[in-house]
Amino acid sequence: MRFRTSLLTAAALLALAGPAFAADAPGVTATEIKIGNTMPYSGPASAYGVIGKGETAFWKMVNEQGGVAGHKIDFISVDDGYNPAKTVEQARRLVEQDGVAFLFNPLGTPSNTAIEKYLNQKKIPQLFVATGADKWGNYKDFPWTIGWQPSYRTEAEIYARYILQEKPNAKIGVLYQNDDFGKDYLAGLKDGLGDKYAKMVIKEASYEVTDPTIDSQVVTLQGAGVDTLVTAATPKFAAQTIRKVYDIGWRPLHFMTNVSISVASVMEPAGVEKAVGLISASYGKDPTDPTWKDDPGMNQWRDFMKKYMPGADLADASYVYAYGVSLTMLQVLKQCNGDFSRENVMKQAANLKDFELPTVLPGIKLNTSPTNYHPIRQMQLEKWNGKTWVLFGKVLGGAGS
Repeated sequence: MRFRTSLLTAAALLALAGPAFAADAPGVTATEIKIGNTMPYSGPASAYGVIGKGETAFWKMVNEQGGVAGHKIDFISVDDGYNPAKTVEQARRLVEQDGVAFLFNPLGTPSNTAIEKYLNQKKIPQLFVATGADKWGNYKDFPWTIGWQPSYRTEAEIYARYILQEKPNAKIGVLYQNDDFGKDYLAGLKDGLGDKYAKMVIKEASYEVTDPTIDSQVVTLQGAGVDTLVTAATPKFAAQTIRKVYDIGWRPLHFMTNVSISVASVMEPAGVEKAVGLISASYGKDPTDPTWKDDPGMNQWRDFMKKYMPGADLADASYVYAYGVSLTMLQVLKQCNGDFSRENVMKQAANLKDFELPTVLPGIKLNTSPTNYHPIRQMQLEKWNGKTWVLFGKVLGGAGS
């Protein structure tokens, strides 16, 4: 599957031609910028495919509004099935055959890990990856790769701090995906619990993305006496976990990773009544939260959705994510001031100053620098009430925020 935001007529584009030097860069001509993207439109994480569709629609909007510095965006989004081997194949195709200038928001921790060295060796920007693995902030070893959303490790540290305050004698169990994504939650809990980790975390259970279900892991955690559960799973397995926990009559204090709290792709498939009391943390405004009913920023997003994605499920927070990360990419391109060389694009991605997005929570601003590749470093806790997510407490950050 390939989603592509096409160019308008050559004549129209020539009239909008930008600075001549921009055409010297790979993936850039006098009238266009080619941007590549890998996305799981199929496979175990296909619920995230709507992100790629939302981004395709976003760049269509940008093109209709005249592009950036006289350049239209040729956005090429391809399916990798959440399979790292396929991601490598598709990334090479995007770079070596399609000739993209850089990759934007490729999704998945294992997927991005598989292409990180290749892109860095070729000095091709891997921008605002769609994964919160803490390692995307490793500017020293991988200067061409940068994250976007809060680190999973920071998120888990916030959960740990809440547990210490509200349930200091908790018997914690962790259900996690057996890769860098899941293991970041173990690291974050260790950061937050410190020397209490070994005593408080009484059971860890992992799963593989190829597993059909996580039923046995949930039963094992319950059997170990866990009364506080931290789940780091992608949407399919997150929904399974919520449903299984409820169906076996288990009622632990339950924390769910931020990347699997979409009402449309997780809560509804799990059964909205089965998740009451579930806790997560957010940095973005939830489209189902009545708090944002008349919010100017969310109305901007709704107007975009109405025009460019009619019929799409407005309860799916992944569309809000797609809009926010795309606005960030657009800001970087604007800061390039017509010089879309890979070096300058990367330089500007690492030069965001108090950038505010209409779709993130009040008080959270994006900042990057040559030594800060974690643009968003704060989150706020929230609880599921059966209908929507309700924010509570203050905006929090990890120890490194």
